[in-house]
Amino acid sequence: MALAWFRDLDELLRGRKTLPESLAQGKIDLKLGPFASLSILLGAAYGAFMGLFSVTSREPAVYQQLLASTVKFPALFIITLIVTFPSLYVFNALLGSRLRFLETLRLLIAAIVVNAAVAASLAPILGFFTLSTTSYPFMIILNVGLLAISGAVGLGFLMQTLRRLAAAAYVTAPPVATPMSTEYVNGSDDAGADASLRPALAPLPDLRESRNIFRIWVLIYGLLGAQTGWLLRPFIGSPDLEFTWFRHREGNFFHSVWIHFQALLSG
Repeated sequence: MALAWFRDLDELLRGRKTLPESLAQGKIDLKLGPFASLSILLGAAYGAFMGLFSVTSREPAVYQQLLASTVKFPALFIITLIVTFPSLYVFNALLGSRLRFLETLRLLIAAIVVNAAVAASLAPILGFFTLSTTSYPFMIILNVGLLAISGAVGLGFLMQTLRRLAAAAYVTAPPVATPMSTEYVNGSDDAGADASLRPALAPLPDLRESRNIFRIWVLIYGLLGAQTGWLLRPFIGSPDLEFTWFRHREGNFFHSVWIHFQALLSG
C-alpha cells in the first residue's frame, strides 16, 4: 500500500495528476485518504529532523522534543489546511472555476503534499547541519530557509494549477450568439439583408485579475502558516529552556526570526 502511495506521489510531482484535460472538466485525479496520509508521514519525517537538535546538542538528550516535533509539524499542515480551505473555495467559485468542494480540497491537499515532499527531501541536509553545529540561532535560520523553499515550491504548484483552471474556464466556455456584420454574409455585401448570428466564445476573462486574487490568497496562506508555526513552537528546542510542548503566546514569527538572525551575525 505504501509503495502505491509513493507511486501516486511521483505522478503528482511529475504533473500527471493535474493534466489540463482533467482540470477543464473540473476533476483532479487524487485520492484524499492516501495523500492526506502522505502529508502526515512526510511532515513527521521533517519534524523528526527538527527535533533531533535537542538530542545531539543537549546533555542529557531531550527525546521529548524529538517526539513533540514529529507530532506537531504535521499538525501545522492540518491546521493551515482547515483555516485556509474555505477562502480558497470561495475565491475559486468567484473566478468561475469548475472545481467543486471535494476537488478544491484535493487541490489544496496536493499542494500540501508537494510542500511536505520537498521538506522531507531537504531533511537530510538539516540532519547534516544538526550533527555539525551546536548553534541554536543557526538552526533556526536554517529551518526557516529550508521551509521557505519547500513552501514556495508547494505554493508555486498551487498557483500553476489555479492558472490552468482559470485558462480552462475560458477555453471550455459555452459559445454565445453574437451579431455578425452583414457586409460579407454568404459572400454578399448586401447591407440590407437581415443581420445574421454566429457562435463565438464568451469574452476572455482577465487572467491577470485572477492571478492577483490568487496571489493575495497565497500571501494569506503563507502568513497564516508562519504564525501557526509560531503558536505551535518549540520545534527545535532552545538549549537554555526546559522542554515544554508549547510556549506562551508572545511576539510573532517575524520578530523572532529577526532576533535570531541578529544573534547569528553577532556570534
